[in-house]
This record gives sequence, C-alpha cells and structure tokens, in this order.
Amino acid sequence: MKTLANMAVEVLSTADGRAKTALSRDYAAQWFAARAAGETPEIGAATPPLHPARPEKPELLSPRDVPRRRPGSRPGQIALLHAVGHIELNAVDLHWDIIARFTDVKMPIGFYDDWVKAADEESKHFNLICDCLEDLDSFYGDLPAHAGMWRAAEDTVDDFMGRLAVVPMVLEARGLDVTPGMIDIFRKAKLDQVVEALEVIYAEEVGHVAYGSKWFHFLCGRHDLDPKEVFHKLVRKYFHGALKPPFNEEKRAEAGLPPDFYWPLADDPRP
Repeated sequence: MKTLANMAVEVLSTADGRAKTALSRDYAAQWFAARAAGETPEIGAATPPLHPARPEKPELLSPRDVPRRRPGSRPGQIALLHAVGHIELNAVDLHWDIIARFTDVKMPIGFYDDWVKAADEESKHFNLICDCLEDLDSFYGDLPAHAGMWRAAEDTVDDFMGRLAVVPMVLEARGLDVTPGMIDIFRKAKLDQVVEALEVIYAEEVGHVAYGSKWFHFLCGRHDLDPKEVFHKLVRKYFHGALKPPFNEEKRAEAGLPPDFYWPLADDPRP
C-alpha cells in the first residue's frame, strides 16, 4: 500500500474532476479497509504541488468577472449548481492537501481518519453535483468559475493552524450558513435531485467543520494557547474581509463553533 502522503499527491496531481474524485474515493476505501483490518498505514512524507492539477475547463476568472445570474431562472440555477461543483472540487484538493502538506507535524492517526473521510465525502459531493448538472443538460466546466478558490491554501501553505482556522472553520462554516437558502431555491424550482444532493452535502459538511474545530483545539492545547484568541488572530491574518452574518448558529454550534469565535469577526458585529 502506498503511503497516505503519496496518495494525496496523486489525487492533487490528477486534473479531470471525475478522475480526481474516483482516485480520491479509491484511496479512501483502501485507507479505511486497512484501518478496519487493524493496520495503521504509513503516513509518509511527500511534496504536494503548490496548485492542484485542474481541467482545461472551466475557465477561471477573477471573482468580479464571473457573470451573475438570477437563481429564479433555469440558467441561473445551473450557474449556482456549477459554482457549488467548483467549491466541492476545490474542497477535495484542500482536504488531501492538508494531509500531505503538514506531515512534519506529528498528529494522531485520528486526524488522518477524519481528513480522508472528509476528502471522500467531498468527492461524493462533487459527483452528486455533476450528476445534477448533466441531468439539466449541462456539465462541470460549461461555465466560467471563481479563480480565487485556492487562495486560502496558498496563504496558509506553511501555517497548519492557519489552514485549519480558515478552511474548515471559516470557509466550510460559511457553507452551513448559505446551504439552507440554496435548498429552498431548488425546492421551489421542483428540482428534487438537486435538493437531495444538497441535503446530503449540508449534513456532511457539519462534520468537516467539526473536524477543523477539533484538531484546531487539539493543536492549541498541545501548545497551551487560547483557541479563541488564536482563531481571531489567524482569521484576521489570512481571511480577506469580515465574516458575513446571518450565521447558522445551531449548525455551527453542532460543529463545535461557539458564537464568540465568529461574531467578533463579523462585518456587523452584535452590540
């Protein structure tokens, strides 16, 4: 069996979205089969690429240049789905990248269990969204996409705690805030396949935010640091802009994010 770090780099180096996620799911299955057999696979060490391989399409544009479409129309609904697919593909790479990028930090095996599981679920999410797009006579790559999705990874390339703070605890937590509204849009449009896919994504993303919070707190404890204070400092350093309410406080709490972590960072903080 290959080392986990080498598996991660292979996923990151695969360009096609469907091929990337197939490899991701295969390696996750191998990992969990070994763990179920009582084996502890070797983590190893590898050098992940600074940027993951990407397909020729979609064309990646500056956020301000990505066309805006109203979600009340079918083209707008397809554009929204395409944006979700792009987020999910980036999430696959982000989760494999955190596995390979920080192998110099000794972590419990449970850390790797969590992030392999998260990468596997993100791979499933990407494929669910691709299936929905194809059912609507579109496909991932048919529309331009946001070029800034990998910025958080670049900014935190040498800061493990910064990566945990910004990716799962800010960006993925934002998904918990906005997904219920997206589900409503597609329910009104009577697109049941999309609603089912988004409900799966919504339920599983809580776990990904929770993994981030758990291992962030673990590292703070290891270094005798105040988690809230460190979180505020790292988000202000690496996240560009304020956090945007309204927040899904119930799901954030379920994921281990109390309000005093994120409200002080909001663009309209509570009095």
